[in-house]
Amino acid sequence: MPPRSIRRVLGLLVAGLVLLASPAFAAARPNVLFLAIDDLNDWVGPLGGHPMVRTPHLDRLARRGVTFANAHCQAPLCNPSRTSVLTGLRPTTTGVYALDSWFRDDPRLRNHRTLPEHFAAHGYRTLGAGKVFHDAYPPAEARRDGIEFVEWGPRGGFRPLPPRKFVETPDPIALMDWGEYPERDEECFDADIASWAVKRLGSLERETPFFMAVGLRHPHVPLYAPAAWWRTVPDTDAVLPPVRPDDRSDIPRSAWFLHWRLPEPRLAWLRESGEWRPMVRGYLASIHFVDAQVGRILDALDASGHRDETWVVVWSDHGFHLGEKGISGKNSLWERSTRVPLILMGPGIPAGRVCDQPVELLDLYPTLAAGCGLPVPSGLDGHSLVPQLRDAARRRRHPAITTHGPGNHAVRDLRWRYIRYADGAEELYDLRMDRHEWTNRVADPRVGRVKRRLARFLPGSEAPPLGAGTVRLAERRGGIPWWEGRPIGPEDPVPGDE
Repeated sequence: MPPRSIRRVLGLLVAGLVLLASPAFAAARPNVLFLAIDDLNDWVGPLGGHPMVRTPHLDRLARRGVTFANAHCQAPLCNPSRTSVLTGLRPTTTGVYALDSWFRDDPRLRNHRTLPEHFAAHGYRTLGAGKVFHDAYPPAEARRDGIEFVEWGPRGGFRPLPPRKFVETPDPIALMDWGEYPERDEECFDADIASWAVKRLGSLERETPFFMAVGLRHPHVPLYAPAAWWRTVPDTDAVLPPVRPDDRSDIPRSAWFLHWRLPEPRLAWLRESGEWRPMVRGYLASIHFVDAQVGRILDALDASGHRDETWVVVWSDHGFHLGEKGISGKNSLWERSTRVPLILMGPGIPAGRVCDQPVELLDLYPTLAAGCGLPVPSGLDGHSLVPQLRDAARRRRHPAITTHGPGNHAVRDLRWRYIRYADGAEELYDLRMDRHEWTNRVADPRVGRVKRRLARFLPGSEAPPLGAGTVRLAERRGGIPWWEGRPIGPEDPVPGDE
């Protein structure tokens, strides 16, 4: 055989081996089971975020697939985070920074294909139930025939609610509550969503691949779970996260305006009212409950016969503070608010691997498209994780970027977190040496090069806020327009612990 022909045959053989090794070719058009969990921080077994957490079903998923231990959301708030995941675009691209904004109100994005629409356009049966978009479904006036999912399951919600709140928090809204409720698992919210998923997984045919999105609301407030789940959490101060009384001393004032007049109580109130430990127990009990719902769904997948041809993705839209930095809730650019569980399992994905590289939730869109053999749309802001699914140690050039309103951004790489606020104030943390982010090193000249390197990844342009929701959020925070970029002055109210 002539040398040229030999080289061609060898080239074809190498190409064939590469295709066989690719997750996209491990199964012909694998199904996708897309599990979204609400407000779940890194207090899960695979991330080791809390010593008393028990998540056997997330642990089982991690043993079967790849855990991304350095995954971060694009926004520490439900709607902008979910919009980013489902569009593959950053908040600075869409202008969705607040709870009320709907991305299709922007003419530029009216025909942008969301992740489930992209799968539907390529022959997948798409199903969705629970809180996938915010809140559960797009606004009725913005929907078209066949938008987002071909089949819509139950919307779900925070029902039932008890006759009266267990805890009289400073903000009287009904959802800001925690306690042992209701009596049985099947009566608790999310059980209905998991039951729908269990039933549908048992009835889906093998001929047509499916994309099923399931949105579970625990551990979002209200922190309700039956008494049996509360008993899984010790009633001792050992459950409390570590905090430092002087942690605010090196943090710029502008950081606190991201939390100004929010409904979640401050640590000072939780301590004074004796509710810090109950709130943490409620959060952990809610994690244990939602892990059980994930287990029901995974068991149904195993029983359905679809397991060996299905990619399973579990992710959370953002984290949640339980006293760290003096606050509870999300709405921060610190690690507790941005770091989230992200686990992928399925045909072609190696088992039991951990990737420590910084990754972003908006990477899911190009990852799932490429991994399932679909074309990856142009213009997405994320980067495929398929290289890391093949080799968990594969280096990524891109850090993770989280945005909370125009001008407020965090950049997280393998070791460092750099934060810049709209008024120019900054923070810098070495997560390798200071995992609680207790020491702001931004003024340390020895790490000036680190700050300059990470600052290069800050968004170069930012879409203006879309919709009235951001304006209302600013008004609630004392009337301070967080996207103006002006310095916080002495005439501005000082955020406190009230």
